[in-house]
Order: sequence, then C-alpha cells, then structure tokens
Amino acid sequence: MRSIHEAPAEAGAGRTRPAFRWWLAALPLAVLAACGGGSSTGPSEQDLAAQGRQIFRFDTFGDEAKWTGQLRMHEVISQAVDPATALAVGLKVDAEALPPAVAQGIRDGTIDLTDPRTTVALLKLDAVVGLKGTVETVDGQDRLTKVGTTCALCHSTVDDSFAPGIGKRLDGWANRDLNPGAIIALSPALPAATRAVFNSWGPGKYDPRFNLDGQSKPLVIPPAYGLQDIHRITFTGDGEDIAYWNRYVGVTQMGGLGTFTEPRLNLSVTNGTVDLVTSKLPALQAYQLSLLPPPAPAGSFDVAAAARGKAVFEGPGRCATCHTGAKFTDANERLHPAADSMAEPEIPSYASRTATKQYRTSPLRGVWQHAPYFHDGSAATLQDVGQRYNSRLALGLSAQQVADLAQYLKSL
Repeated sequence: MRSIHEAPAEAGAGRTRPAFRWWLAALPLAVLAACGGGSSTGPSEQDLAAQGRQIFRFDTFGDEAKWTGQLRMHEVISQAVDPATALAVGLKVDAEALPPAVAQGIRDGTIDLTDPRTTVALLKLDAVVGLKGTVETVDGQDRLTKVGTTCALCHSTVDDSFAPGIGKRLDGWANRDLNPGAIIALSPALPAATRAVFNSWGPGKYDPRFNLDGQSKPLVIPPAYGLQDIHRITFTGDGEDIAYWNRYVGVTQMGGLGTFTEPRLNLSVTNGTVDLVTSKLPALQAYQLSLLPPPAPAGSFDVAAAARGKAVFEGPGRCATCHTGAKFTDANERLHPAADSMAEPEIPSYASRTATKQYRTSPLRGVWQHAPYFHDGSAATLQDVGQRYNSRLALGLSAQQVADLAQYLKSL
C-alpha cells in the first residue's frame, strides 16, 4: 500500500519523473488556456466567464488567513484527515485532476486512502473540490503549509463517475453531502461549545450568520445554477445581484481579504489591509450566470403523472401564483413576509436575522437535484413539499393530486 507521493515514475522528456509531477508542470498552461488572453478592449463575456470558472474553483480570496492562521486546519488535515475521512464528510475529488498513475492506484487499491499524506498529495494536485492547499517540500517530504476554501466547496459536487465522491465536477450543484459544521469543528482553535454547535448542523446545512450574531439556524446549501435574470438570489433576497452574496460569503464566511458592509444590519466586516475580493466579482458572477439548471434525468419521473401535475400546479395547487414565468419565481417583483414560508414559525427565525426580514420565492428549475426542501430542509421530498402546502393552505388536494404535483416538479 502506498500514498500518492509514492506513485511509480514514468518516462518523459528524456528522463524519469513521477507522473503526477509532470501533470502539475502542465497545469499552468492549461489554466492560461482556459482563462483566455482577453483584448485591448477588455475580455469578452466568454473570456470573463472562463476567468470566473478559475475563481469559482480555485480562488480563496486570501482566506488562508482564517483557515490556516486562525483555525489551523492545515494541521488537522495533515495529521488526521485521510481521503476516506474527507469523503465521509462530503468532500469531493475531481477525477479529471488525477494523473493516470494515481487514478490506477486508487482503482487497484495500491494507493492508501487511509493515509493523511494522500490527502496532502491530492491537495497538491488541486483535486479536492473547494479546498486549495499550499504544499512545500521540507526535508524531502511534502508538507501542507496553508489551506483555504473556494466557492466550489459548497456549490459544486461530482458525478461519481469514478467512484462515490470521485468524478467530474458539477459546478453550481449544491453539495448536500458536505458537512461544513463537522469540518470546521475539527479545528483545535475552537472552544468546545462552539464545536458542539457546528457538529449539530449535519450534512448539507450551514448557517451563514452564526459567526456574526451567535444564533444557530442552519440553512440547506443552495445551488448556484439557473440564476440568469434572477435578481434576488438568496433565500431572503438581501441583494440585487450575485455579486452582493459573493462579497458577503467571500468576506464574512470564507474569511477572504476585503470588506463587506450592510447598513440594514449595521454590519461592516473588514479582513486584512488589501482587497482580494472586489476585482474578481464581475468574472465570478459571469461564470455563475452561465451555469444552467440540470435537466431531469431520463426516466426519473412519470411523464403522464407530470402532465396531470402541471394542471394541479397551475390550478387548484395555486403554485403558479408565486412560482411564475420561465424561472418559476416572482423574486424580481416582490418578496414575501416570513409568515408565508412553509418553514415558519421557527425559533430563531432565519428571516428575522437578515436585511430584508422576508423570503423570496425559490426558482424551481433543477429542483429535483437539491433535496431536502424549504430553506431549513424540513421537507425530505417534493411530495412532502406538496403535502405541506396542501395542509397549511387548506388546498383540498387529493393524495393523487399531491403525488402528481411531485412528479411535475421532478420534471422541471
């Protein structure tokens, strides 16, 4: 059994060198090619989105100051987080970042997935989705000296085409396997009471305000696709564009270097003395706007039932009252009082902690992908969603109508 750093050498350029080192040497050229050269009049929309993809996947905005300097997560990973553990808490591995020798070693079991050194080697390959590691050779051994997070940590997953948790990236998909609280709770810098709160959240949930107001009401991790032409992109519609939320998360949650200010919450957070966030927001937003919602997989819903469910959606179910237009949301026109949410009343109320104190209508394209539902994840299935509305609003739908409605939602 071996770690990745012990992968067999292969011939190349007249001498022998490890396969994964050859791949790493080629990576900068691939990155440059992906980003495009731009022009004297500024980058095209395609080039801007390509730059945004690199930011989304690999840019930490300097948040190593938090994850390394404060939380000391590089120590935890180096000592205790082997790939098996990482996969168990929902971290994903990009199969396309694995050199052939490494991929084969994982397949045949000759690479040790219970050795933290293998995790370090995967970080060196930029293969752990959403984590960016700085690996330096010290006394002939690779050492993880810094680690940070990227947007892809929560808002990307993989297609499991190689193995469970290992596959091609699916950017914009909510990683509902990820357990951010359990990961953060590994930090040796946190007091026991704080670790207990983080550990209470569970997979697929995160509270993006806990570190600001001390209250704990985790939300399900939302997808980052299908946002084109939608101006209220969060559960409570605090900002008018994606850049607002990217700045909020980048600074206040990831710990990136920059400033976020929200007068409605009397909130102003500044990390560091340089701004590594603002200049990247246009490209990041361009990439996120290019991410389309995934179509429902063939055979994943009953076509005849979905047709009946559409009639329920537009008629007695009254769903189309708020889930309007091609995006199935009225978020651009209005927000709704907290009492309209099928997850309220809740203590603490998530809406009460936000700038708008209201909720938006969630768009429904790709809704089949990101169970559980409602902002708190309290509905396990789309049928549960329909039944919740049926009961709370006294719609009088039959069990068959609720079932048909769920099939329609699965088709979107």
